[in-house]
Amino acid sequence: MVDSKLRPTRRRVLTAAGALGAAAVVPGLSLAQAAWPNRPVTVICPWGAGGGTDATVRIISSLLEKDLGQPFNVVNRTGGSGVVGHSAIATAPPDGYTLGMLTVEIAMMHWQKLTDLTPASYTALALMNEDPPGLTVAANAPYQNVKQLADAIKASPAGKFKASGTGQGGIWHLALGSWLQSLGLKPNHVAWVPSNGAAPAMQDLAAGGLDIVSCSLPESRALVEAGKAKSLAIMASERNPAFPTVPTLKEGMGADFAAVGAWRGIAGPKGLPADVSAKLVASLKKVNDSKEFRDFMANRGFGVKWADAGGFASFMANSDAAMGVAMKAAGLVT
Repeated sequence: MVDSKLRPTRRRVLTAAGALGAAAVVPGLSLAQAAWPNRPVTVICPWGAGGGTDATVRIISSLLEKDLGQPFNVVNRTGGSGVVGHSAIATAPPDGYTLGMLTVEIAMMHWQKLTDLTPASYTALALMNEDPPGLTVAANAPYQNVKQLADAIKASPAGKFKASGTGQGGIWHLALGSWLQSLGLKPNHVAWVPSNGAAPAMQDLAAGGLDIVSCSLPESRALVEAGKAKSLAIMASERNPAFPTVPTLKEGMGADFAAVGAWRGIAGPKGLPADVSAKLVASLKKVNDSKEFRDFMANRGFGVKWADAGGFASFMANSDAAMGVAMKAAGLVT
């Protein structure tokens, strides 16, 4: 016999349900999912503080926080040419409380045998940004334009020039290698120095440890404006309106060449609950459409590119296939 004091009465059940909220008694929907987010969310950035990925994920997180009413705390998890941070996103519990920003490197790292992770290892949520690469040198470098830089590289022995901007085999490495091939050189003619992102690479450039950084123009902006670096060209078919004085390669040296750029998007671990994903996609769409986000990106010269969960998943799959071809052509993978 069950003690009457322990037997759940109809009144007790209704009182408990009321205390937990009406969503708790909706069939098939757990309280944790219905109430998401009911505590702070961690957003992982796979690259260093101060770079383009860091800046982009921080403005997105701050606007998600305003819309969803909980802190979205950015944590930089660097190392392993992006593997450390991307792994942390993929292996987090799929409960919506750990998200992250995927970068183009997730479509590249597995080709290099650095990780088994691919774009399919995640729950895609939204593509937010895409940027082409640029070529930046120290302010005291003797090159006044990109043609002078190209001529100096061609006249130098292999390995004399050193460049960086991301990890070994990352998107900015691919951009530089592809440009060198367009000059008739081997893609490793300029030695690549791996870094945890554009920000530390730019610091090394200003300190004299590098000759070239091939990151996006927005990522080089701070040190260019501080008078410690100068951007010679953008590897795109058109100038960036935020950097109107920086010519394209075609304008600067007659080269009809444009490199594949970086992209960034928000994702969660594989298996994120459908209702949490839907809520995130809706909020990310608000972020994308907001004046605050658009002004932030425009003022820094970052490109804005939107795709919802399905579109982002397809975009990453296409990028993955294209990167395999491009990296093999550039000699970065076999």
